[in-house]
Amino acid sequence: MPSFTFRKAALCLSAATIAALVASPVSSQQAASPIARYDMDVGTVTGLAAMGSGMGAGLSMMFGGGGNKQMHELILRLGSSRAPAAGAPKADHFMPPVARLGASVPLLSPKPGTRTDDVPQDLPKDFQRPKGRLLIYWGCGAKAGPGQPVVIDFARLSAGQVPPDLFAGAMPIDRSVSPGNSKTFGEWPNADTRKLVSADSSLLGEHRIAGNYAPEIKFALAQDFMPAITGKASPIAGGATQISWNPVTSATGYYAWVMSAKANNKGEFQDMVWWSSSASRQFGGALWDWIAPAQVAKLIQQQVVMPPSQTNCTVPAEVTAAGGDFSLGNLYAYGPEANFAYPPRPANAKTPWKPEWTARVRYRSNSTWLLNGPDMDAMMRGGEEAEQPRKKKKCKGGLGGLLGAVTGDGC
Repeated sequence: MPSFTFRKAALCLSAATIAALVASPVSSQQAASPIARYDMDVGTVTGLAAMGSGMGAGLSMMFGGGGNKQMHELILRLGSSRAPAAGAPKADHFMPPVARLGASVPLLSPKPGTRTDDVPQDLPKDFQRPKGRLLIYWGCGAKAGPGQPVVIDFARLSAGQVPPDLFAGAMPIDRSVSPGNSKTFGEWPNADTRKLVSADSSLLGEHRIAGNYAPEIKFALAQDFMPAITGKASPIAGGATQISWNPVTSATGYYAWVMSAKANNKGEFQDMVWWSSSASRQFGGALWDWIAPAQVAKLIQQQVVMPPSQTNCTVPAEVTAAGGDFSLGNLYAYGPEANFAYPPRPANAKTPWKPEWTARVRYRSNSTWLLNGPDMDAMMRGGEEAEQPRKKKKCKGGLGGLLGAVTGDGC
């Protein structure tokens, strides 16, 4: 979801107030299940998420770099249908020297009963479920389209009354490697390592994954971290906001969303506004994740994702008017995907295929920013505009407390 921390916050918020979001896509490959599956998610992050303020230990393990420059994220997951050959489960990903992570990083198997999902465990002690309403908008344009906003009452959600059409257009489920679909599972980053992915790290070259519960996995990467996505969010006549960004090499499509909240005179956040760049009401789930190029192509045809040729989108004036001063934006550039298997899939579709292992490497670039704050370019440059401290606001838990804790505002 979201950069890592903002995605965690949004996932937590949805679990507390909006129920489950739609899941992400999957391949319909017809083949015998491999003994081992490996997922490698590769990201480039800019904007607020790359500034390192209020991000927590989990983020410091995953991200590298410094200051207001771009950072890299790397998420590794190994799943196997085997139990460890002897003793406790153990596995390592041996990296090329240009990764600057040492000879290898350990893929730690979580202890029984521990959680490994992305829901944060360090919410504010006084966290309260949001009150008021959720106003949903969508589509690029100076004015909101017909039927907007869709209004959701948080009180009804808290009582378990989830509207059946809250999120339209469910996507295919992506069976990512997880503890739930693996007999033995290992992941990085984890609680036992403090290695950082530096801003000048590279993934080009030979990779090897070896352990005592999966066949040895080997592949070579020719695609490195994607370039950073940066841009500007500028007000235009009539109250709308123009978002523009640089073309990202190897991007397969773009998607943007804005979340904002308006506080009352007591500093308590009431109405929450959620906008998506999709031409239809499409939010969350796979759109906050890594998406396969084939799925992105389908979403572009459906006008859910913007094509790689598009480098701007207008946030309707109604979104800014309804959301107030606090607007958190996120912009995604989906990227390529590399797939490996041993033995390789036979050229003849009629030949039975029983792979020992499969590996998938997914790429993306994303940025998080304040819609009415310093633009993404300013934060990337580390200029004076980005360095000026913002006045802290008094927040009262709920949505304000959650977002304040996430952004490091001290709420």
